[in-house]
Amino acid sequence: MLKYLLLDRTFLMLLFIINFLGTIYGYYWYRLQFEVTPPIFLAFVPDSPTASLFFVIVLAGFLIGRHFSYIEALAMVTLFKYGTWAVVMNILTFFNGQPVSFMALMLIVSHGAMAIQALLYAPFYKIEWRHLVVASIWTLHNDIIDYVYGQMPMYPTLAQYEQHIGYFTFWLSLLSITLVYLFCIKRTTSYELSY
Repeated sequence: MLKYLLLDRTFLMLLFIINFLGTIYGYYWYRLQFEVTPPIFLAFVPDSPTASLFFVIVLAGFLIGRHFSYIEALAMVTLFKYGTWAVVMNILTFFNGQPVSFMALMLIVSHGAMAIQALLYAPFYKIEWRHLVVASIWTLHNDIIDYVYGQMPMYPTLAQYEQHIGYFTFWLSLLSITLVYLFCIKRTTSYELSY
């Protein structure tokens, strides 16, 4: 039953629109950080909106009955990683004295949904080792840009914990990559798009 809902064209179109609008808002949210980011790092700064952009492309592929396997691997790794990361970071800001706000709760819900989407659509991806290798390189390279070159998303209340956050993020990247292996490569069955 869940399979048919997830691949229903109306449901896919609704997800496409929600993720498309969320992606646009995500890039807008990073506007202040873009202003102080050296051009060479711009592609690696907006982590969450780029993850949702990958998923928008995946959904577009599903709607036309095609697989974009490299993008599927990038989408699953980054959706789960940055969805989980943002939920954890926003909760940590509460513990660090930032008041609970509608915006923070909205970020927790929307990013939690990103991570859930990554897992729900895992059975439908056509990911092989070569796709996962490329997604892994992108993801780990992004960690280096964020925590070696100082381009992590701006959370002023958590700035003093940047080294600890970087360590957590590295292991979250490895967990995300491992989940793609377990759910998409090691699995014995997959579902076909039926368009």
